[in-house]
Amino acid sequence: MARQSKYPEEFRRQAAALVLDSGRTIRDVGRELGVNHETLRNWVDRMRQERDGDRPSDLASDERAELMRLRRQVAQLELEKEILKKAAVFFARETER
Repeated sequence: MARQSKYPEEFRRQAAALVLDSGRTIRDVGRELGVNHETLRNWVDRMRQERDGDRPSDLASDERAELMRLRRQVAQLELEKEILKKAAVFFARETER
C-alpha cells in the first residue's frame, strides 16, 4: 500500500523550484521550510529530470538568463506569499482573543 505524503504536491514542486532557481543549497531551503534535506533532495532530483526532458534548447543565452532570473523571482514571490499567508492566520487568531 502506497504511503501518502504529508506534503502537498504543489508545496513539493515549489520547494524544489526554490532550490533550483534561487541557487541556494538544499540544506538551507530545507531548514527554512522545515523539510528534511534528503526529502527535499529527492524532490529536486525529480524536478531536474522533468526540466531536462523539456529543456528549451532554442533559447538564446540572454533569453535563458532572463528565464532563470524570472524563475528565481517567481520562487521568491511564492515563498513570500506563503509566509504572508501564515502571518495573516497568526494575526487573525491573535485578534480573536
